[in-house]
Order: sequence, then C-alpha cells, then structure tokens
Amino acid sequence: MKGTIVLAGSLAQKPHQAGHTWVFLQYLLGFRRLGWDVLFLDRLEPGMSVDASANPCEVEASTGFRYLHDVMQAFGLGESYAVACDGGSRFVGLSREVVLQRVGDAAAFINVMGFFTDPEILGRAHTRVFFDIDPGFGQMWRELGLHDPYHGYEHYVTIGENIGQAGCNVPDCGLTWVTTKQPIVLEHWPVSACPPGASFSSVGSWRGPYGPVEFGGKTYGLRVHEFRKFVALPTMSRETFEVALNIHSAETSDLALLASNGWRLVEPAAVARDPQSYRAYIAGSKAEFMVAKNMYVQSKSGWFSDRSICYLASGRPVLAQDTGLAGLYETGEGLVTFQTLAEAVAGAEDISRDYARHSRRARELAERYFDSDIVLARLLKRLNLD
Repeated sequence: MKGTIVLAGSLAQKPHQAGHTWVFLQYLLGFRRLGWDVLFLDRLEPGMSVDASANPCEVEASTGFRYLHDVMQAFGLGESYAVACDGGSRFVGLSREVVLQRVGDAAAFINVMGFFTDPEILGRAHTRVFFDIDPGFGQMWRELGLHDPYHGYEHYVTIGENIGQAGCNVPDCGLTWVTTKQPIVLEHWPVSACPPGASFSSVGSWRGPYGPVEFGGKTYGLRVHEFRKFVALPTMSRETFEVALNIHSAETSDLALLASNGWRLVEPAAVARDPQSYRAYIAGSKAEFMVAKNMYVQSKSGWFSDRSICYLASGRPVLAQDTGLAGLYETGEGLVTFQTLAEAVAGAEDISRDYARHSRRARELAERYFDSDIVLARLLKRLNLD
C-alpha cells in the first residue's frame, strides 16, 4: 500500500440513500484500486441512534449504523471505517485511539463539506483537504457572513469545474480551488441491454437540505425551481418519464402538477434501499433526464451529477440541463444538454432516434472523463500526493 487516505462524510446519518452512498464508495474503492489504504469516518449525533421504528437505541443497533456497516462489509471495507458517537467520546467500528493513530499516519484527510468536526482528530492530520460537492452554497454563505466552512485546511477541492473562471458566478472566497471531475469505478457499473419499454428516469430530492441564497442581487434556488420549467415535457414527447422523487406529501400543488403532466413517480425508498438496488434501477432505465438545482444552473458552476455518471457508465444516455458544461465535456452524443423545454423535447427525440449510438457513446464518455483510475490519479497529483 502507498499509505492511507482518510475520507470523512455522512452515510450513517443518511441510511438507504444509495445514490449518496455511491458518492463515497467511488472514492473509497477508487483510491483502493490505486494502491491506497482507506479509512472512512462518519458521525452520529446524539438523538440520531434510532431503530427501524424510530425508537431510541444503542448506536450499534441503529438503522444508520447497521446500514453503514452492511455497505462497508459488502464492498470489502469492513475494517476501514469508524463512527463517532456520544459527542465523539466513543467510536464504533475502529476505536478512537486507532483512528487517531491512522489519521496521524495518513497522507491526507479529505473532509467532504467539512462534515467531520472533531478538533483533535482533524489536528492529527498532516494534510487537510476540504472537499466541496455542493458548489455555490458554501462560497456564498461565506461571502455573506452567514457561515465559513473553510477554516483550517491546506487544500480546497470542488466539483464545480468553472469556479475561478470567467462567467461563473460562484465566488472563490480568495481561495485557490482545485477543480475535479467526479470518479466512477467502472468495474462496478457494467453495461447491460436496455429493457423493452424502459423510461427516461432520475432519482432526486424536490427541495433538498438548503434554502435559496440571495447573493449579488440574484436568488439562487433549488431543483424545484428548475423542474417546474420542464414539467410539461412528458406531454410533448413520445417517451415516458419517471422520477424516484423525494417530495413531501404536503407539496400537494406540485404533486398535482407532476401528475397532470404525465410524470410517473416512484417511491425513492425502494429505488435507493441499498447500492445494489440503485444500480439495478439505473440499469432498468432507458436514459436519464437530469434537472439540476437552480444554484448550479444560474451560477454556471460546471457541476455535473454523480448520478448522471452512473447512467453513462451503464450505457444509458443522459439528457442533462446545462450548468456551464461547454468546454468541459463533449456533448451531443451520449450526453445531450438542454437549456429550454423545446431543447429538452428535441434531445429526448434524438436519443430515441438512434439509441444504440447514444448508448455506446455514453459508456465511452464515462471511460474517457470519469474513470476513477484517471480522475483520482489526477486529483492526487494536483494535491502533491501522487
């Protein structure tokens, strides 16, 4: 092994959200493919240790911990994780003492969105990397004086590939950002034949955890604010469209709007129960219809969805809302971008007209741009860790 890379993020707090899970698995499995030992750190806040009936229980019996444990075991990472609990005084998985030692010996501590906050453990790391996977929100919060997540790091990495470039509205906060594409471990995403009658599909949240941000005289909003612009798509296309949508039952007007325009809604809990079911759902789709958060679209951050990469690798074309992707990727075959409803309709028709060509090209794009061996080797080199 070359050494250890520590990755910190939230899985135990988000059980059965398999798309989110795969974000971390791509890095853990990808670094391991490159010859690195890996350690994943998570935390469960007091009050979050509940069982399947939402009753308080010991951490080891909680839904969140059991989910994390099962995922780590399934992918050969059973000895490579720890969960901080009881305010950090106790760890489950590896002990606190072992975590302190391994962090101290590690080449880098990559903290996704600054999620892991234990000062002693962070202080043991020789190289601390802030990893931004939700570009725009943190930067604008800092500039507005609302929240500064960036203190105490040596490197700053973002998947907003246009940050720091002309035309991107995301402030750089005076920091030097290392931009990167997101990786996918291709061996876990084989190409399979498209099932007859499959739909354009996607998986996502209607709103998400953050509210809109007022910055520079503009309001940077959420996915809901973009999706409504394209809600008529099924009525204007010969294709079928479905989405495994996390939308609250109280959103009655939006649910009615989706239903009246022919959207087929799928229960996200079934689709994202575990990494395997998520992968199977994508393989059972014809293509992805990807609508981005308004933050990504309006800021032209160059954000590209980790979920879309999974579709591409599976040989499923992606019809993606443009977030400033010109110059970052080859588009038009396999990956078709749109800005307007009319362009989305035309894009769906083009994908269906020569599906075999778009499917083949989708996998080629995944291999060219997102192969974890290439993406992570490049990232480590830019962090002087190769």
